[in-house]
Amino acid sequence: METWELRQKQSLPLEAKIIMSQQRIRQWYEHWNGDVYVSFSGGKDSTVLLHIVRSIYPEVPAVFVDTGLEYPEIRQFVKTAENVTWLRPEMSFKQVIEKYGYPVISKRQAQYIRQAKHTKSDILRKLRITGIRRNGRFSSYSKISDKWQYLINAPFKVSEQCCNIMKIRPMDKYFKENGRYPYVGTMASDGANRELEYLQTGCNSFEANRPKSMPLGFWTEEDIWEYIRVKDVSYSRIYDMGYRRTGCIFCMFGAHLEDSPNRFQRMKHTHPQLWKYCMFNLGLADVLDYVGVDWGAQMEIDDLIC
Repeated sequence: METWELRQKQSLPLEAKIIMSQQRIRQWYEHWNGDVYVSFSGGKDSTVLLHIVRSIYPEVPAVFVDTGLEYPEIRQFVKTAENVTWLRPEMSFKQVIEKYGYPVISKRQAQYIRQAKHTKSDILRKLRITGIRRNGRFSSYSKISDKWQYLINAPFKVSEQCCNIMKIRPMDKYFKENGRYPYVGTMASDGANRELEYLQTGCNSFEANRPKSMPLGFWTEEDIWEYIRVKDVSYSRIYDMGYRRTGCIFCMFGAHLEDSPNRFQRMKHTHPQLWKYCMFNLGLADVLDYVGVDWGAQMEIDDLIC
């Protein structure tokens, strides 16, 4: 798909998008003879997805990975949904960061930093540090950004493995045991990597290594909220507490790009005990200091409310 085609779809009115998404949902369901499920995180996107899927196929199950990293309001909301299977990862977040490292900056940067620090391959290390490929050509996409090169020598481990271990592995195990293929609520508008993926596969990637359906791929955040209003869909109250994203509480990916109050400064106000735990018991305070992200140490509660 060309970028202009995606932009054209993103500009369509909501009702047209609903019809198109319903078509993709039916195609996926029929292709796999009903052996499908909805990957349900409890966030607004997967909530809308679940609502649309079950408006057509009420019996389709939902699957929630209880990583222990969700906001309490998300877990409470998931408990209100019917026919949801709860999965658990084999390792806790604390075990993951101790063994592999902290999720910081972005998945790509964290992966490159981990490889540069721990690989036994001089070629891969050179690629991640300089961007020089084996053939001598330069690839800016293949190297750690200059801004984050110093993290190679950080006094803590950096890794992208958290999501793989705590979310993907439980889902892979579920597939092996049940043979069901997922609907996921990701959208091209979620970021550059998501857009690139959508342009390459479209909504239904039947032939991928991990086949999945993204029926909302051409939707925007505004569409999600409009659907919630128009259809009167219940959603987690975490969004009414000022949060726009409801991923893993302790994840630091993208925190350096947020305006104040960022997710951790806000957490100090809304979930003070969780804030203390992740900052001091898990060591996020030291990591955030190292990458220059304010985590709320000097901010008073009244400042955050204002």
